[in-house]
This record gives sequence, structure tokens and C-alpha cells, in this order.
Amino acid sequence: MEWSSWTSIGLVFILSFLSILKVGSFWNNHRRKKFPPGPRALPIIGNLHTFDLKRPYKTYLQLSKIYGPVFSVQMGQRKIVVISGYETVKEALVNKGDAFSERPKIPIFEDLTRGNGIVFAHGENWKVMRRFTLTTLRDFGMGKRAIEDRIVEEYGYLVDTIGSQEGKPFDASKMINAAVANIIVSILLGKRFDYKDSRFLRLLQLTNENMRLAGKPLVTMYNIFPYLGFFLRANKALLKNRHEFSDYVQTTFVENLKTLDKNDQRSFIDAFLVKQQEEKSTTNGYFHNDNLLTLVSNLFTAGVETISTTLNWSFLLMLKYPEVQRKVQEEIERVIGSNPPRIEHRTQMPYTDAVIHEVQRFANILPLNLPHETAADVTLKGYFIPKGTYIIPLLTSVLHDKSQWEKPDMFYPEHFLDANGKFVKKDAFMPFSAGRRVCAGETLAKMELFLFFTSLLQRFTFHPPPGVSISDLDLSPAISFNIIPKPYKMCAVSRS
Repeated sequence: MEWSSWTSIGLVFILSFLSILKVGSFWNNHRRKKFPPGPRALPIIGNLHTFDLKRPYKTYLQLSKIYGPVFSVQMGQRKIVVISGYETVKEALVNKGDAFSERPKIPIFEDLTRGNGIVFAHGENWKVMRRFTLTTLRDFGMGKRAIEDRIVEEYGYLVDTIGSQEGKPFDASKMINAAVANIIVSILLGKRFDYKDSRFLRLLQLTNENMRLAGKPLVTMYNIFPYLGFFLRANKALLKNRHEFSDYVQTTFVENLKTLDKNDQRSFIDAFLVKQQEEKSTTNGYFHNDNLLTLVSNLFTAGVETISTTLNWSFLLMLKYPEVQRKVQEEIERVIGSNPPRIEHRTQMPYTDAVIHEVQRFANILPLNLPHETAADVTLKGYFIPKGTYIIPLLTSVLHDKSQWEKPDMFYPEHFLDANGKFVKKDAFMPFSAGRRVCAGETLAKMELFLFFTSLLQRFTFHPPPGVSISDLDLSPAISFNIIPKPYKMCAVSRS
């Protein structure tokens, strides 16, 4: 064979080898530029063998102590960059918010949402749905007197329901869930449900069950190895629940269409259907039924889970720290007396406000935040992070940052009070996340937390059941996608 032929074959071989190297990530940005450090990964499984799959945030916290505020791990074939500590999370989500504004495609959430809605939506669809959601929530009273009146009405029903327990031990979680759900339901559907309504209870059950299922180790494995989905079948129950929830919403908006009047919009669903009719002449439609179904599911889940979980933690903590409960009640008596609590009282009640903030900080209900993805190449703390990188902003590391909190691992309302007992805002208080993907319902959540918590402590004193001591109360969380308290019972003794 001639020399030129050997040269050609050699050249083809070298080019093929270089292509394999490039495809195999040997010559990508991770290697050429300074990618965040992390533990050595094993073939196929990456760093999976080192993780506590029930409480992965604990593993991430340990790794941050070794590798610093920006580090990487590998889950299966996917590189993940974790950012921890207040300063670093703020720099990423706020100062460089545009670069960190995307959501990654996560198998279980892609199965559930197909990129629709707002929470796990991407690109332009996310921008359009977020803009519509914020505007419509404001139109239906978020942050205004109208929604405050609804909350005041609802806590009346909740007080009556708790009062009917007559001081006997009971689990308040389902009642609290129903009361909180009625606020978001009144916006989404334009009505409230009785706490014993079977359809309403079923919607709550489906939502709660999906949150628990999404936190199961098997679902984590499915997200890492989606091609094993047929064997794992981890998404089957979640999808079944999603379909049942969607069927109910679909029936509701079909009913709403029959009596739709664009000049008299009764609910969030009505507002969406009006936009849908207006958009029919355009080609790039965003206001389609799949977006509506996912959006309602997103808002219902977020509007119920975060607030009811925080309230459930708040009453468990009042059982655990009766002296804090007593101080809140003294402030209620001094400022409100027997009048119904209103949002204007909050600025006059610094201790109560501090307690609610500290419950949110201490409970730490979304320790991993929701995942982000880089929308562009970006440098953070001297490390290069390419576009399309899966990002975990470790919220638990912000809410327990030793440089920001005097007693980060303790329940300590004084974190939010100055020496004179005045309320102090803290920049490191980020339970709703921060930046472009900050929780759309933050204003509503703050209003609900204050009004429900204050109204119940005005009317009742909460005690552990007979035979249960304060030391018996367990503050370790149950297994779920978010951090929820383990089931507990309490006694509500009327103060009137």
C-alpha cells in the first residue's frame, strides 16, 4: 500500500479518535476551563453510592464543607453543580440571575408537566405563563384587601372546626390543609369547598401523595437512570394521580366555558380561557389546555403544600416551646385583643412576625430549592459553569449559614429581633428562593401564614396530648419531596 494511503488511513483514525474524545467529554469545557471541584465519580453511577437518598441535602452539606461553596457531583451521567452559603447563592440567583434562570429537564417532572405551566417550564413558555400568573393573581386580590377578607372568612371556619374537637387530641394537618387550599381554590375556581367535601378531600389527597412520592429514593433513581423506567415504574403512581387531578380540572373549565363572560371573570381559570379565546387568531399559542391544566396543578400544589407544611411545623414548634407560644399570645392580647387579626397588625407585632419567620427558616421545607439550569456560560467564584448545567442552589445552607445566623441549628425567634425587640429583616432569609424564579405566591403566603397562625393562637392554647412530654416531641422530618413534620397530635384548649 502506498505511503499516501497509510497517511489517509492514519488521518481518518486520528480524527475518529479525537471525535470520540470530544463526545466522551474528555475535551469539553469541564476539562479546558476551571470546572467546580468535587468527589471522584465511579463509572455509570457517578457519586450515587455516597448519597443519603432519603435526605440528599445532608450529603450536599457535608460535601460543601470539603469542597467549598461551589462544587460538583455526578449523578449517573449528569454533572450537577451545587452552590451553597448565602453569599454564593445570592451572587448566582440575584446578581447573575439571568444566567441561572432556566430549569433543567428532570424525567419525573417532564412526565408530569411536559414543560407546561410555570414551575418546571422552560424558555418563552415560562416567561409568558409567569407574566400571566403574576398579573392574574394580583387581579384576583393577591396582596390586597379582597384576598385578606377571604382568609379572614376561612380562618373562621378553621377555628370552628378545631373548636369542635373540644380539647381532645387530634391531628390538625388535614384541617389546616383544607383551610389553606380553600384560599388558592377561591382564586383558581372562584369558590370554596366544605372541609368534608369528598372531591375536595380527594384533590388534597392526590396532591399530598404526589409530594411524598416525588421524594422517594426510587423516583430519585428514575430521574438519574430514566432508561430504567420500565423496571422501576417509579412514575406510574404519580402519573395516575396527575391524570385524576387533571380530569377534575378539565371538567371544571369545560363547565366554566359554558357561562364565560370576559367582562365578568370569576376566577383564574376564567381569565385563562378569555386569553385563550383572544389568542385563537395567533400562531404561537401559549394559552392552550395543557398549559392551563399544568398551571392550575402547579398553583394548587404550591399554594397548598408550602403554607400548610409551614403551619404544621409552626404548631409542632409551639408545643415544643410553650414559652414562645405564651409570648405570642401576650402580644396578641396587647395589640389585637379579641378583634379579628388583620394584616395591618403585623407591623405592630414584631415578636409574632419574628416567630413566623423563624418557623420558615428553621423548618427549611425546600432544602434543595427547586433545581435551576444555566441559560448561558457563566463564571461563579472563579469557576466556569457551561450553559445547560444542572444547578442546585442549596437553600438549607443559606437558612443555616453560620455567618448569617447566631444559632443556626436552633429554633430562636430572636434571629429576627434587635436589642429593643423590633423586627429586623434578614437578607439571608430566602425560604421562597430568590431572583428570576422566586415563588410567584410569596405575598399571598406571607399573608396566610400571619393571619392563620395569629387567629389560631388568639383563640386556642396548644398542648401535647396527655402522657406526651415536650421531650417526646420529635422534630425530625418525614420522607417527602419537601421537609414535612412526622404526624403528630395536639390538644387545642379554648382561650375564650
